[in-house]
Amino acid sequence: MTSPLLVTYASEHGSTREVAAAIAARLRTEDLEVELRPASEVTDVTPYCGVILGGALYVGRLHAEAVGFLRRHRAKLAVFPIAVFALGPRTLEPSDLASSRSQLERALAKVPEVSPYETAVFGGVINPKTLRFPLSHLHASDARDWDEIDAFAARCAEVYDYGKAAAALGDLRTDIPQTH
Repeated sequence: MTSPLLVTYASEHGSTREVAAAIAARLRTEDLEVELRPASEVTDVTPYCGVILGGALYVGRLHAEAVGFLRRHRAKLAVFPIAVFALGPRTLEPSDLASSRSQLERALAKVPEVSPYETAVFGGVINPKTLRFPLSHLHASDARDWDEIDAFAARCAEVYDYGKAAAALGDLRTDIPQTH
């Protein structure tokens, strides 16, 4: 039996948790063993075969719990297969996605030991009822592209399915290609 894959997330209002849960569900359809946990509750990544981390982008920054997760586990994540996704832009306009991708890249640059094999930025959710003034006056929106989220999960499944097969053969792969 192989180690489980960790899908972990940092979410203020729940939309990133929902995306992480969808990714975990998709990975399970590929017969991968998956644990879904908030990033703030993960104290050790050693029991896992890899990590998929999700975080919300707020006011130009990756959620503090996601950054904290990267910093706490940087030594292990430096030699560990990790993928990272972020939710942020209010729309799927190319300029909004590019701005959010820059925010994610800046956050990852602060932990240079960690080099994800896959990164993705998905549209975010605005629920004015959960926000404080003045953000509570924004229009409600949900820019998550569930097909793109599923495609990200499928790409991750390929990497981890390879790892599962390699572990069964006693060949632990360490040269996972970068596909930013």
